[in-house]
Amino acid sequence: MSTSTHLNAGAEPIRFDTKIAVLLRGDLEPWQRLNVTAFLVSGLGTAVPEVIGEPYEDADGVGYLPMFRQPVLVFEGTKETLTAAHGRALSRALPRAVFTSDLFATGNDRDNRAAVRAVPTADLDLVGLAVYGPRNAVDKVLKGARMHP
Repeated sequence: MSTSTHLNAGAEPIRFDTKIAVLLRGDLEPWQRLNVTAFLVSGLGTAVPEVIGEPYEDADGVGYLPMFRQPVLVFEGTKETLTAAHGRALSRALPRAVFTSDLFATGNDRDNRAAVRAVPTADLDLVGLAVYGPRNAVDKVLKGARMHP
């Protein structure tokens, strides 16, 4: 029996009443999907600290950084799906992060923030959205999106 099997023997699965989700525009290149996902979820831990679990440690006592306490579900959709999801996330006042197409041309945090600030909400060319909140609210935000293949 492996250590992980032994540690979880008899334990009930953990169910979360919240959801962390990333919605990506379906026409992104593979490297863009990874980059956008990493950027989007990086903001959640600072704004919503309860999503962060405890630090990790291996059997030799070597420590590792804490990570999200629950899975991050990745979805994809069209530009229209992203725009609609963004509007629903705003109307529900859920914690959210955005990544716009303009950010592919910037090279630092200051320019990233300036690029988003320069565009009115309705005109953002969204390529990614991260959202966190109650499971049912996040599900409603993601209406029309499908799980990332």
